[in-house]
Amino acid sequence: MTTTTAAEHLLRLHRAGRLAGDYPLVRDLLADLPQEDPDLLRRAGAWLSRLDPDDVLRAHPDTPALTVAVTGHGTLAALVAPLTGEFARHGLLLRPVLSDFDSYVFDLSDPDSDLYAARPDLVLCLLDPELIFDEISTPWRPEDVREVFEAKVELVAGLAARFAERGVGTLVLNTIPLPRTRSAALVDHRSRAELGAVWREANARLLRLSAAHRGVVVLDSDPLLAAGVPAGDARLSVYAKAYLSTELLASYAREIGHLARNLTGRTKKVLALDLDGTVWGGVLGDDGPEGIEVAGGYRGEAFRAFQRTARQLAAQGVLLTAVSKNDVEPVRAVLREHPEMTLREKDFVRVVANWRPKHDNLVELALDLNVGVDSVVFVDDSPFERGLVRRELPEVAVVGVDEEPAWHVDRLLADGWFDTVELTADDHDRPTKYRDELARKDFLNSFDSIQDYLSELGVAVRVFAAGEQEVNRVAQLSLRTNQFNLTTRRLQPADVQALIRDPDALVLALRTADRFGDNGLVGAVLAHRETDTLHIDNFLLSCRVFARGVEQSALSVLLRHARDTGAGSVVGTYRSTAKNGKVREFYPRNGFSTVTDDGAEAVFRHDLVDIAAPPAHVTLTEELG
Repeated sequence: MTTTTAAEHLLRLHRAGRLAGDYPLVRDLLADLPQEDPDLLRRAGAWLSRLDPDDVLRAHPDTPALTVAVTGHGTLAALVAPLTGEFARHGLLLRPVLSDFDSYVFDLSDPDSDLYAARPDLVLCLLDPELIFDEISTPWRPEDVREVFEAKVELVAGLAARFAERGVGTLVLNTIPLPRTRSAALVDHRSRAELGAVWREANARLLRLSAAHRGVVVLDSDPLLAAGVPAGDARLSVYAKAYLSTELLASYAREIGHLARNLTGRTKKVLALDLDGTVWGGVLGDDGPEGIEVAGGYRGEAFRAFQRTARQLAAQGVLLTAVSKNDVEPVRAVLREHPEMTLREKDFVRVVANWRPKHDNLVELALDLNVGVDSVVFVDDSPFERGLVRRELPEVAVVGVDEEPAWHVDRLLADGWFDTVELTADDHDRPTKYRDELARKDFLNSFDSIQDYLSELGVAVRVFAAGEQEVNRVAQLSLRTNQFNLTTRRLQPADVQALIRDPDALVLALRTADRFGDNGLVGAVLAHRETDTLHIDNFLLSCRVFARGVEQSALSVLLRHARDTGAGSVVGTYRSTAKNGKVREFYPRNGFSTVTDDGAEAVFRHDLVDIAAPPAHVTLTEELG
């Protein structure tokens, strides 16, 4: 769909009062709006912000909705429209809670504030330059700014600590832009340099708050400003006390949209790259290895920059794949042997090169990696290929690059498809583990039966009580796991930490290994005790280790632990989603009886009389403390 057609379609839906009823369609329409024209998205966000979120949820109850509280020092009403548009662009629904002017201290310090009463998933506390300069009298020196800024950082740090203690949602802070008008008001360059140093040192302290407190994220405003976004608007600042420009708020909203996608378990996992015209210049089949552009010359350097970026993403756990219309052997040869190639065959977890339709290859690729197609980001320079994938696989995120390779990196990174709050050791090891998984599948194909395969695989499972060092990974599993996730309850690190410290809660972590290597921390069971009943709040398992006896081993450990600690029964809940249907019968298949089942949610009970032993092919280690 063209940009004009998408914008016109949105306008027609708005005028007809159909935006709420057709809300799922809005995501695809917004995806067709160009990144270079943010005004279109802002207008769409303004239309969408007039919707009642309850109307959308009545029409589409499965739409992920997040309550977002907005507070700060200045007037922030202009943030709601772009934030609504960014959420809609990712298939999310915004429930905004806008605080009064300059109420952030009360909002975050008073446990009875309206902000906390709203139980927000996200709290956006926007910090602006006037937070500092409102308290500085004229004339002033850099030393005066230092004194005030340091006091404000201490205040914000205290508010962040208080928020983290409450363990409700995620707090987002930001570094504060330094307006040119403030620096230029100092006539000597030494004072300007001192002011710059003071400002950056204080902002660095703000940035470190995210490391000090789980549940706190600090967005750095410098990269947004470096993209040419103005920090403020003089008229809005003076007349409306809106101290951050509408352009900066729009860029900020885009970053928050990426964060919200991560918090709702929608972070992408797989980067599927076309090759000809995308990874290198030219067509391998026509130009040959010596004719493609991968380095040297301005175009070659642009393709080299793109390859470096893809390699950087892969080093952080993104599963890098190639999907190309080419013969496979020349592709493998050029990736292995071209002297100037940055990306090598070993950087890819899978190279798919054939002449089949790319959407078919993407489906097969997702099956091989045991992920949903909605985990895939597809990058291609061909409008035809992109359009076909969008039509056949609307769940796939499609990134368009064109004949100007200098823009490839910006286009790939613009939407933060792989953004997450924090990386874990498992993230860095993920590509290796998926390559091992593909080797396991080849190993499986050499056996006549699954049981023979499992017996030779050498599965080892370790079930242990999670500690502080497992907090981030368990939270990540709750956010990223969609298929083996029995309730899809999403947890932030602060939530997991609180459960680990709760004497009535139980958090079990699962690690597995086999003949091909260590799979890492692949699962978790979260439960709590009420009188003589143990309630399983959620059961999570990475799709990489399905159907190997890991889940049955962990459940056996949990049931025996419940029995041995005096429980009379164990209750588990299953909540149906579009992606977890394969585990609907998990509890009944493992000795639980049905208590209630209305189709959307089912409750099961185990009486702990007959507990199945772990599968015979599993070597099980228990460390429950």
